[in-house]
Amino acid sequence: MLNVLTNGINYILGLGTSVMMPIIFFIFAICLRVKFGKAIKAGLMVGVGFIGLNVITNLLTTSLAPAAKGMISNFGLHLNVIDVGWPAASAIAFGSIVGALIIPLGLLLNVVMLFTKTTQTINVDIWNYWHFAFTGSLVAILTKSIPMGLFAAAINMIIIMIIADMTAKGVERELHLPGISIPHGFSASFVPIAVIINKLIDKIPKVRDIQLDSETLQNKIGVFGEPVFLGTVIGALIGLVAGFDVKGITSLAVTMGAVLVLIPKMAAVLMEGLMPVSEAAQNLVTNKFKNSGKIYIGLDSAVSIGHPTTLVVSLLMIPVTLFLAVIIPGNNFLPFASLSGLPFMFVMIVAVTRGNLFRTLICGIFFSACGILFATTLAPLFTMAAKVVDFAMPAGAHTVVSSLDYAGSPLAWVLVELMNFKIIGVLIILIPTLLFMLYNRKRILKEAKLIHEGVEESA
Repeated sequence: MLNVLTNGINYILGLGTSVMMPIIFFIFAICLRVKFGKAIKAGLMVGVGFIGLNVITNLLTTSLAPAAKGMISNFGLHLNVIDVGWPAASAIAFGSIVGALIIPLGLLLNVVMLFTKTTQTINVDIWNYWHFAFTGSLVAILTKSIPMGLFAAAINMIIIMIIADMTAKGVERELHLPGISIPHGFSASFVPIAVIINKLIDKIPKVRDIQLDSETLQNKIGVFGEPVFLGTVIGALIGLVAGFDVKGITSLAVTMGAVLVLIPKMAAVLMEGLMPVSEAAQNLVTNKFKNSGKIYIGLDSAVSIGHPTTLVVSLLMIPVTLFLAVIIPGNNFLPFASLSGLPFMFVMIVAVTRGNLFRTLICGIFFSACGILFATTLAPLFTMAAKVVDFAMPAGAHTVVSSLDYAGSPLAWVLVELMNFKIIGVLIILIPTLLFMLYNRKRILKEAKLIHEGVEESA
């Protein structure tokens, strides 16, 4: 039975985001009574947007991989934990027993949270349920208990869903995604600490007044502050540090400039498909569920990596992360495959810092430093999980593997480490999570009341 379920899930996931999302959004639109033709177009435009984002993201990753390899060679890095990146981490997560059960568990959990008004997010980003499965699979190996693994996966999802709710307004304001939240395990896990760092910066005279964003740069240095120029300059610097020749440097420079221009345009295409579904969902909630507040559609953070601050900081952090790997005591993790996925670290941080490049960079340095240590700490469990699902390990008799996404996540690290304490760890995790849910419910009901009163007053 489990094999049939696993094979079914793998088949659905094997269709790919660009196929899954149009089907999901078409069905969703029909359920929300969007007209048939409009529903088909919405679904197809979502698919087109995801294809466009995937093409540009793949261009980003394939262009940066040789540069990262060149920098590793130039820095003379010899660390023994191999970075296999998020594609390997997701395959390992979905290949586990927890991974086989995470989609039905996640969908059920989402429905329960919606009915109990402990979330406002309808999480259709099924592919990225792998983040929750990843935490659960490590905990299952650590505790030798599948139920414990499922518990950890469920807690991981609940916390991320609430963070998505609470950052949705910032996502709309800064990333221009109305009606959308980002319940992405990796991106959202940095939000609580980013909020703390942002508040600490607010208390430091002079430093708190540093305002550096794409708009400020454009005002100060004109056209040279636009994303295409910033991407080109940073791409050239990365090529230079990587030891490329003139052809390699110029090629990477133009490619990075293109990426900073094209990703926001693909995100705009995606939003064209999302808007009819988002508006229909809001109309349904307004008309049928007066005390439910606003409902958000939860999507992959790929839809929001086009913000100039996200991309600029991500490119700057590639050499910085490698430098940190060299100087941080106790680190054994060699960043490589994860470097091209750094934009996903900053998506939600940008919403917290309101696009401030300086503050986002400060957060990035802190999170990269912590992330490589988390990846080192979780490497033994990560490697055991890989062997359990017969993952094709890199060559080497004593190979140890890890990745920044998701082993470098503060939330995944905290959950796994607390489960070392077994029942005490369960209580330490469960009680704050329940309080977090109650807080979110109170916030949702208060927001719904204000919206309802506003409607009545305007009438």
